[in-house]
Amino acid sequence: MLRRTAPLLTCLLAVPALALAPLGTTDTKVGDTLRLTGLDSGEALDVTVTKVVEPAHPKDSYLKPSAGDHLVAVQFRLKNTGTTVYDDSPSNGATVIDKNGQRFSDSFNDSTAGPSFPGSITISPGKAALGFITFEVPNTSRVVTVQFAMDSGFSDDVGEWQVP
Repeated sequence: MLRRTAPLLTCLLAVPALALAPLGTTDTKVGDTLRLTGLDSGEALDVTVTKVVEPAHPKDSYLKPSAGDHLVAVQFRLKNTGTTVYDDSPSNGATVIDKNGQRFSDSFNDSTAGPSFPGSITISPGKAALGFITFEVPNTSRVVTVQFAMDSGFSDDVGEWQVP
């Protein structure tokens, strides 16, 4: 049997590179599904970021973004894969991050990208919900990452998707 192994020197040279690699990076991108757990036993969701619309247009012409800002709409699909009912406000656990690392929470504005999640949703085990969450970000920002955590963002299990 022929076995190829990396020489010890190659392995030793790779260690510093691995140590300097950025932490928290992910290969998960828009369209991918992540299984997330909540704070309580039996809480689990398969979460998919299905679409990111940037810029998004305000649904109501009277509720426009502030001067110098634009809207970004993110569509999430939440499937309850746990054993208990999911009852939460998804927008509280969603964040977008721009190329500079600045984080933005949801906006009160809805967009024309599609139907938004209501303030609170309830999903029985095995069922799913689909909806947009809209964010207001400065015109100088471009969203590169979407994050989501259950339990209004208090769960330690945080999903992260890269935006192309």
